[in-house]
Amino acid sequence: MAEGHADVLADAKALGRQRAYEVPIEELNPARASAFRDDAHWAYFERLRAEDPVHYTPDSNYGAFWSITKYNDIVAVDSNHGAFSSASGITLNPRLSALPPEAQLRLARQGAPSFIGMDPPDHDVQRKTVSPAVAPARLHEMAPQIRERAGVILDSLPIGEPFDWVDLVSKELTTMTLATLFDFPFDERRKLTFWSDTMTTAPGHGPVATYQEQRDALADCRDYFIRLWNARVNAPPQGDLISLLAHGEATRNCTMDEYFSNITLLIIGGNDTTRNTISGSIFALNRFPDQYDKLRANPGLIPSMVAETIRWQTPLAHMSRVALEDVELGGKLIRKGDKVVMWYVSGNRDEEVIRDPDNYIIDRERPRQHMSFGFGIHRCVGNRLAELQLTIIWEEILKRFPEVRLLEEPKRSYSIFVKGYETMKVMIPTRT
Repeated sequence: MAEGHADVLADAKALGRQRAYEVPIEELNPARASAFRDDAHWAYFERLRAEDPVHYTPDSNYGAFWSITKYNDIVAVDSNHGAFSSASGITLNPRLSALPPEAQLRLARQGAPSFIGMDPPDHDVQRKTVSPAVAPARLHEMAPQIRERAGVILDSLPIGEPFDWVDLVSKELTTMTLATLFDFPFDERRKLTFWSDTMTTAPGHGPVATYQEQRDALADCRDYFIRLWNARVNAPPQGDLISLLAHGEATRNCTMDEYFSNITLLIIGGNDTTRNTISGSIFALNRFPDQYDKLRANPGLIPSMVAETIRWQTPLAHMSRVALEDVELGGKLIRKGDKVVMWYVSGNRDEEVIRDPDNYIIDRERPRQHMSFGFGIHRCVGNRLAELQLTIIWEEILKRFPEVRLLEEPKRSYSIFVKGYETMKVMIPTRT
């Protein structure tokens, strides 16, 4: 790998560890996008799990919030929608941070949330509307098409030359699949990638430079999907996500704000998470070459490897809730109206629940024991589709390439929410 960039990253990680342990615990704030970009966030969560697993940050760019960092505590919050609400938003949001908790909740409820930002019963009926698009029968139908596309993508890759795996493989496969789910014009599918990145990355650190450019891009996205809605609502019902929303009993009379909120959720959920896990698998197997050897020797380990990658990568670092009542957790009193952040990225490295969690072990005894998909009513609706894409792409990789070699440290996302990769330079030395 390129030594210069690796040295810079090593220095940043060392500085991050120093900062995580030198600050008084009551002042520790794990919500730092720069730490995630530099892969220097681990020490913050390591310390919190050991010293203060239910931790209060009184002031930050995102306002005050509780950090929940242990596996079982996260499960307790995520599974208790009666005490912890999604209706004020599911991520730390700097734009609302200046408001007191009750005002944040009130403002969020005045908007148009997607179904992941709802509590029962509204959540349940809207989630049920889109579920057929990723039901087992539908995935069985999609699998041959995903495999064919994976083959075309992999067969087009250069041999013996450096290229960006994120761009040519991870983005391409997931965007193709997402375009199919939406029945989106296929030759314009990269718009979905652009819009997803625009939604999840702060201006200046992603595809747009300013908040005005971000607003303009999302306005274009909204207009595009409203045109698709108008076309589908006047056509017979079909199995794509837009048609399901346009004809669903719970969603056909929704406002365009409500419709677009669900669209943004589906764009991000169908794009960023799987894409970054595909890239994460390349990074992990290169970082742990003994596991790559194990996989090549036994391709039957692919399903286990996929589950382990989803845990080890944790493509979405956190989700948040707001307490609906006073709740005691880990000896701390979380008061009604408080913001509570479940750090999945920390729970997936909890030593008390997962053996040797920092290591990547593709034949773990319980590889699906992870929290990357969440728990309870908000468990990721597309989790099986994500696993299917990852399984197929690796089945096709192993048929073709003895090695996909990482050439340098990847460029990571500047985000406390999407834990992913902007670029990843690799080389395929030879074909099988």
